[in-house]
Amino acid sequence: MKRRERTRHLIELGGLVQKAGLIELTDDDRAVLLGAFLAVAAKLQGEERERALTLWRRRGGREFSPK
Repeated sequence: MKRRERTRHLIELGGLVQKAGLIELTDDDRAVLLGAFLAVAAKLQGEERERALTLWRRRGGREFSPK
């Protein structure tokens, strides 16, 4: 991935963190955010991976849909 593409990708991911309200909910505590991301990563390595992906994909899709 080229530098410009990578930068855009990282900015978009940060936008998702903001859209989910995680910055405000954690008082912008980076350790809390990283801990939460690590918990998600652990869940995705476990037996409930497919179930979690399906649930989160539906939830995220509703947020992206026009209201």
